[in-house]
Amino acid sequence: MLNRRILRTKVFKAVYSIAENPSVPVRESVESLRKSCESTRDLYVFLLDLTIQLRDQAYNYIEAARSKFNPTEEERNPNMKFVENLISVKMQESPDFRKILSKRHLDCWDRYDIFLRHLLDSLLQEQFFKDYMSEPSADLKADAQLFRNIYETLLEDNEELVPILEELSIWWNDDLGYALTWCCKTMDYLGKGSDWGLPPLYASQLPGNEAMSSDEDFVLGVLRTAHRNFEKYTDSIAALTPKWDRSRICTTDLALIVSGQAEADAFPQTPRKVIINEYVEIAKFYSTPDSRAFVNGLLDKLINNKD
Repeated sequence: MLNRRILRTKVFKAVYSIAENPSVPVRESVESLRKSCESTRDLYVFLLDLTIQLRDQAYNYIEAARSKFNPTEEERNPNMKFVENLISVKMQESPDFRKILSKRHLDCWDRYDIFLRHLLDSLLQEQFFKDYMSEPSADLKADAQLFRNIYETLLEDNEELVPILEELSIWWNDDLGYALTWCCKTMDYLGKGSDWGLPPLYASQLPGNEAMSSDEDFVLGVLRTAHRNFEKYTDSIAALTPKWDRSRICTTDLALIVSGQAEADAFPQTPRKVIINEYVEIAKFYSTPDSRAFVNGLLDKLINNKD
């Protein structure tokens, strides 16, 4: 499930913690990194539950309208297409999904009913939802596409969702975009008639490609190398930046450069250009406007001139 870009991002964050507290034990760093990786998949599962929760919220709306003293004709005979959405049914009836929700304590949307009501209200105003509801026939692919549209348009920049994610996990806000992408992939998969299954957290080593380590070995290998050689790496950075002592180098940039050095040492088969480009890309999102050039220049000197 986790690709190399997000794994590198998580390593960088773990190295940042080391830069903030160099005395942190390697065991603690590794455990924190493992939890960070697992949390991304947890968020994905939590968000998938919206296929059920939004359906239930819509059903409650319909029942409340029917119970009015004098309901309108539309309220007496509502359009039931959304509450009968086949993706919602598939996820509701998946024993694996329900088991994982319960085991990981992710079945907690009922604590955020106001958010669910507001999300449904927003959905009702969307043209893609109106188009979906106006189509009389039921279709699994169309039902999946509806939820794909929801994940694409209503959640990533949702200001009401931010405090919910912050309350549930210290890692979830940064992982939201990636988890939503996986929700969209899952809708494509389910829309073809496949059953849901929990995706593996790490990709395994491919047969016949022994030069490529498994993703779990990769992420832990980079972190352990960074932890073991942190002082040596920071000394090498200081040697190339005589006008900038350790206390004046942005901690984010320091962590990015150390992560790149560690990857080059731990996995020398990876092209160094790839390593440099990857950490430069991460710098765009997590550091200052000048960091891209700084990280690129330092990593180029440090890992390309070490032989």
